[in-house]
Amino acid sequence: MTDAPSLRFVVPAGVDDPRRVSGGNVYDRHIRDGLRHRGWDVDVCEAADAGGAASVLRDAPDGSRVLVDGLVAGWAPAAVEEAAGRLRLTVLAHMVTAAFADATDAAIDAERRAFASAHDVIVTSDWTADELARRGLANPDRTVVAVPGARPAEPSPPAAEGELLCIGVIAPHKGQDTLLAALARVAADDWTCTIVGSTEVFPEFAARIARQAAALAGRVRLAGVLDGPALADEYRHCALLIAPSRVESSGMAIADARARGIPVLAAETGGIPDALAGGGGLLVRAGDPAALAEALDAWLSDASLRARLRREALAARATLPTWRDTVSRVAAALEAA
Repeated sequence: MTDAPSLRFVVPAGVDDPRRVSGGNVYDRHIRDGLRHRGWDVDVCEAADAGGAASVLRDAPDGSRVLVDGLVAGWAPAAVEEAAGRLRLTVLAHMVTAAFADATDAAIDAERRAFASAHDVIVTSDWTADELARRGLANPDRTVVAVPGARPAEPSPPAAEGELLCIGVIAPHKGQDTLLAALARVAADDWTCTIVGSTEVFPEFAARIARQAAALAGRVRLAGVLDGPALADEYRHCALLIAPSRVESSGMAIADARARGIPVLAAETGGIPDALAGGGGLLVRAGDPAALAEALDAWLSDASLRARLRREALAARATLPTWRDTVSRVAAALEAA
């Protein structure tokens, strides 16, 4: 009888914390659970900082298979470099630090060192793979794309066209400020917008978002972190998902909306165009409130546009990858490492 494949999976502390819902944490949980379902022995090790990451890597037995979340790898590049010589080490990159306008040279260099020393780098979109290659941060021949799956869901019932939803940590790169500036320009007033996401990661930015929202006559609700049934309920009452990000590697909220046949209005940035390739979406220039407002006006005023996007979004459900597909890609990469 063949022994079950084993894996040490190094993730950020709080990966299961409901107060820290993020695309990266959701992805990590699906990989952990999916590999275990396939019979893998997955030892999840949480790290809160560089010291914790270094300790977990030092404790890994020589020759063992290790997958390190890219966020953790970037905290401790020296430890990753040291461990890579004796471990079957793969890095899972959810994002490209260098693509962020406020990224420091030190953070970019840490990411480069960690990725360069890994046997393979698993990324969550074709855009991420291309961006890492373009910036010389990872070897294309050792980069594996495993796009996020879509959680199975029934199509959402048609909602009133003004029921708008935005999901993501309240953060500059997620662009909620752009969305609120656009909503302030929209001609129609028969809309409401729910913004879901943590306000604790970037509190100063979140306070700014709260002030912008308060100026919109009670039509914007900041719902905080939601998951499970509460988040599913928001999707059920949503006509249009808005993803106004400045930087986005893939966009897991987009995948979940598309699984429900919900049209998407999104910034044309990062991996978002690929995520909407099957139709059912509108793209606008990232960081441009006027362009976003124009698209929102079109959505709210044009019934034929709404009907077309809804048809396309429903049809696209059949083309979406599943989390089983994602886990299969990750498993194959880990087995080859």
